[in-house]
Amino acid sequence: MGLSNGLSNPAKKALVVDDCCRMIDAQLASKSGLSGMALKTAFAALKGIKPGYIPSVVEQLLPQCFDALDPIWSEGVQQGDPVGHLVENRSRTADALLSITDARVQQSTRQLVRKTYDKFRGSAKQHVEEAVPDFAKVIERYAKD
Repeated sequence: MGLSNGLSNPAKKALVVDDCCRMIDAQLASKSGLSGMALKTAFAALKGIKPGYIPSVVEQLLPQCFDALDPIWSEGVQQGDPVGHLVENRSRTADALLSITDARVQQSTRQLVRKTYDKFRGSAKQHVEEAVPDFAKVIERYAKD
């Protein structure tokens, strides 16, 4: 059973989305300096597209993200520590997640989304890698039956 199957319960999915959004907010809050300020400003602009925009995008992307992470997670399950395995393989994990967002943004018709993503894509991998430990814990919390 893959991650998407294990997290397909609608009640569980809503909790995962909420936890992911809280995790994103916490990651943003931890950023400092000029690049942190720019990232926070850009994220605020995306939130301003419409109420609930970020949770909606998270909900839409999660199944694809879980599918992309499933092979890495499964390796970790076989080794007895899927969270640790994602963290140890944070570069590979980040690449898998960014492949999903890259494809999604290319299909977007919203100029603000495309311009914002393009502006920050160069540093995105570092930010995603930094978030992997927290994201892995969210996955673990809900992947259990």
